[in-house]
Amino acid sequence: MWTYEHSTETDAAPEAIWRLWADVENWGVWNTDIASIQISGPFAAGAEIVMTPAGQDPVHLIVAEATVNELFVDEARFDGLLLRTIHRLDQGKQGRTRVTYRMEITGTGADQLGPRIGPAVTADWPETMAALVKLAQD
Repeated sequence: MWTYEHSTETDAAPEAIWRLWADVENWGVWNTDIASIQISGPFAAGAEIVMTPAGQDPVHLIVAEATVNELFVDEARFDGLLLRTIHRLDQGKQGRTRVTYRMEITGTGADQLGPRIGPAVTADWPETMAALVKLAQD
């Protein structure tokens, strides 16, 4: 298994972050790497998301879990791998909101392919999360 986690804290309420997460079709406002994105229904477990990163092929995601104002998990499968991303909201220090993204890559060849694929997928997380929390505070 390959894992990576990044967290940040904000004065934005969990509800403000959740509203931005649940508005999938506008993720490109705070995630500049997204060229296009669509969701197949409400933002809930079982929803399918097709996200096309700039200059890349579409990525098909399934929302595996969703708990309002707490977390959502999306999963992508390809070439025997499962890329699972956990997006979590927790109580931070001094009443702040802690936002955490964690990627777990498992499956056939994950120990070899994870270190090659994972860093490319997660490289923009610090900037993306900073833009997310800034927008949530506005």
